[in-house]
Amino acid sequence: MNSTKVTAIALFAIALLLLSAGCTQPAATPSGTTTTAPVSTTPSLGTVGILYTQGVGPMPGLLATNQVDGYIAWQPVVEAGVESGIGQVASYSKDLPPAGKWSDHPQNVFVVRQDFYDNNPDFVNAFSALNIASDQYITDHPQESAGIVADWLAGKQNFTYGNVSVSSVTAVNNSIPTIRFTTEPSDAWKGSMNDFVQAQIDLGSINGFLKNGSAGDKESLLYNFTPYQNAQAIIATKNVTTPPVIKDPVTVGYLMAVDHSALFVAVKDYQYFNDTYGIELKPQDPTKAKPDVADFIVNGQKVAEVHLVSASAGPALMQLAATNGIQMSYVGAPPAIAAIDQGIPIRITYPIDNLGTGLVVTRGAPVQDWQSFAAWAKQRSDAGQPLVIAVPGKGSIQDVMLRYALQNSGFATTEVKI
Repeated sequence: MNSTKVTAIALFAIALLLLSAGCTQPAATPSGTTTTAPVSTTPSLGTVGILYTQGVGPMPGLLATNQVDGYIAWQPVVEAGVESGIGQVASYSKDLPPAGKWSDHPQNVFVVRQDFYDNNPDFVNAFSALNIASDQYITDHPQESAGIVADWLAGKQNFTYGNVSVSSVTAVNNSIPTIRFTTEPSDAWKGSMNDFVQAQIDLGSINGFLKNGSAGDKESLLYNFTPYQNAQAIIATKNVTTPPVIKDPVTVGYLMAVDHSALFVAVKDYQYFNDTYGIELKPQDPTKAKPDVADFIVNGQKVAEVHLVSASAGPALMQLAATNGIQMSYVGAPPAIAAIDQGIPIRITYPIDNLGTGLVVTRGAPVQDWQSFAAWAKQRSDAGQPLVIAVPGKGSIQDVMLRYALQNSGFATTEVKI
């Protein structure tokens, strides 16, 4: 598939997203008992407006020009709002209600089309080993990783959002400690995914294959942990099977977010991973700050050309997965689960990171935590001027967590436009 075709597919997918506006619901319940508290069915404290921006890029500018009262976003946009002086953190996602529920919540996962895995298991296993190694590298070398990520996201120049500009290196440095980079699909992780499923059921967002199926059926639809298990063995032994050559380019989706640093680090420091594990994702043009084509090389042999495609939010990535425009993707857990719920033939293979979302409000607001945010929201609603919070996309993890927290706290939400 050539670059022109990928671009065309991406544009079509994003256009389709804008029409459908719904491909980011969260996870389904694989197994175990959920403990998520039900949302309020009769909100009484007031109303909060939600503005969907289809991506995080406009958010700081909207806050700086007083068009919104806050935004909920992934990193580094949370830290960019703080560093620029336009905002302050009201709450990180781990502290959203119900209390203690989201203390180590899933954020992003790695998904693979099942047909692609069936035809190319050794490739997916080796790529997964690279992800595991890269996540560990970020944990062990956060400052070096911050420089790599800042280069990818902004060429180490300032992040600029309209009239808001901040140091990319500083913002990424401050972002990394708010994220837990992990690839382990532990029982606790699956339990937290269950909580997201129940939250989405309570919000009325999951209505497809995953809503009423048995626990076993849900788990088989959601997950394929075989690549993770095989990749763990590769990391432990540093012995990787060279996959058969794939003739057509393999396309991998991602977001311009610190959450997806595993990809950026793997590409930018390809020599380290080659020297350590015999696996590299080597950019064809290493001078590019954000490479879009790389060679996947195992044991010194090129086995595939990999095209790297970014999107504004998870919905666009999952629409690309639906049309086979991408075969693998780094994506938020809710968009992945929504896609599976709707019958898109992907499987979640392992986590990429936990945490990493934050609610930012205008600087000087009477807010220090969720409780004071709720009090502010009630005050504004009572005065007939409900708060307006920007959200990157309908059904995104940020949308799910904010709406659930608000309804759990007794607030109604309404979609607004500006």
